[in-house]
Amino acid sequence: MTKTYFTSFFRLLIFCCIATRPAGADVVLSKDQLTSIGALGWIAPDLEIPAPDQTLPLVSEHDKSAGATLLRRYHAMGRAGGFDGVIYDNRDRGHSPLSKDQFPQLAHLSYGPDLREAELDYGLAGRIILPSIVFGNSSTALTQRPINRSQARFAMTSTAGPERAYLTYSNNHIYVYPEHRDHDEVDLFPANWPYMIISQGSSHSDKPFMQALGMTLAALSDETREFLREKRLIAPTLQMILRRNQTAMYRLEQYLSPVAHPTVFERKSLQPERMVAMAADLTPADIPPMVRLGVEQEDFSEAAGLAGLSERLFDTPSALARVWRSDAYSRQMVVTADKTQDPNGRPLSFEWVLLRGDPQKVRIKPFEDAGQKARIEIDWHDARPIDRMTDRVTDRVDIGVFASNGVNYSAPAFISVSFPGHQSRNYQPIGDDGAMRLVSVDYTNMRKVHVDPMLHWTAAWTDEFSYDAKGQLSEWRRVMPDETLILQGPGGEGPSRAPVHKLENVSKKPRLIMENLSNP
Repeated sequence: MTKTYFTSFFRLLIFCCIATRPAGADVVLSKDQLTSIGALGWIAPDLEIPAPDQTLPLVSEHDKSAGATLLRRYHAMGRAGGFDGVIYDNRDRGHSPLSKDQFPQLAHLSYGPDLREAELDYGLAGRIILPSIVFGNSSTALTQRPINRSQARFAMTSTAGPERAYLTYSNNHIYVYPEHRDHDEVDLFPANWPYMIISQGSSHSDKPFMQALGMTLAALSDETREFLREKRLIAPTLQMILRRNQTAMYRLEQYLSPVAHPTVFERKSLQPERMVAMAADLTPADIPPMVRLGVEQEDFSEAAGLAGLSERLFDTPSALARVWRSDAYSRQMVVTADKTQDPNGRPLSFEWVLLRGDPQKVRIKPFEDAGQKARIEIDWHDARPIDRMTDRVTDRVDIGVFASNGVNYSAPAFISVSFPGHQSRNYQPIGDDGAMRLVSVDYTNMRKVHVDPMLHWTAAWTDEFSYDAKGQLSEWRRVMPDETLILQGPGGEGPSRAPVHKLENVSKKPRLIMENLSNP
């Protein structure tokens, strides 16, 4: 999707005033209210949002938590604006809903029979965009092997999934999805992004995050909430508030560090009372921008590796993702954030932070005075523990890009590179300048690690490479269980296609089946 298309497309989604209707009824959405926006889905520009019933409590009287208590105090002081123009969307058909008693003034979305029949009420959000602030959840997953995965990983790996995820994020929608077996012993996600919140666990692990988001939204003043809605910065601001106020995170340098930006969030990291306090204190003048990234140069390509597959998983304004398929040892990108604009017109400065990866193998070189552009050089990474504090394994590098307007840092935008962690590669140095070349790669996955069939393939051989005195490829050997073949490679180039032999999983296009999740 081109930048021009993104620009013109999202202009279409800047809605005018939110119409209201009498309180007391949920919002019912039907097919005849939808307007097509092409392949990505529909909008419902004329949907009416009920005005909150101010005679009802803002938060359940039975909720004695610190966050709820603080929210009541702010509401009594006239500082908390409540839920005007806010709607809750449950997308698992009541499997893990936010109770209506939790926020009595909050409107709940329901879908008409025609939309339920088309399953537009179920699973991953993003096909329908509403003219309101929306927060929601779906405790569902794709359960059919071999493509079983969480909704979040499905969004990252499916056609139009990343574009729809950005569409929700940039139009005041934010959803919570459980990671459901995608983040246990191994982090299976091919990227990190700010477009949704992923909770550790399965069914109902999303509920504490929904409650925290609801309290945070209610704590915003009317003026701040309306400013965020108009600027379409509700979701980025909620992400910033969540990440800034996690357990034991009090200093700015902690926010600009890996601990604040995991792929998946633990319930124990939530601090709703701190989120409420920060939201209530925010004024329109404090709001940071949404970071917008663009790639100016790169050597990741549209066809790489033996299968000739694209290395560009997705390009969206606040998240870029690449899949390393080449036999190269080092890759580079030049990425710019120069399209990022502060909502109040303030000058911006940028921080580029390695959030995941070996600091010895990742070099980030910002240039220009404000650091709005950077050259990124990444060397090959084997699968490894995420950090010294956990045994969870990753095969990914993440770089976070943060914009500061002098008052607050933004939510991060991400640059992610996913490696084929099931492959065993061996590189050797060339001379004394640090250059490396591939001498063997084992595609057999003898270690039996997880291989995502929507991204990677396996094969029953190991390729070995020899080079002459000039560094030219002189011999390419394919070692299989019963024989070894000698394949002559082109001079000076690595292998570019698979001669005859079968690459497993390359062409599979299995049917996708979603189901509610079992309790963790």
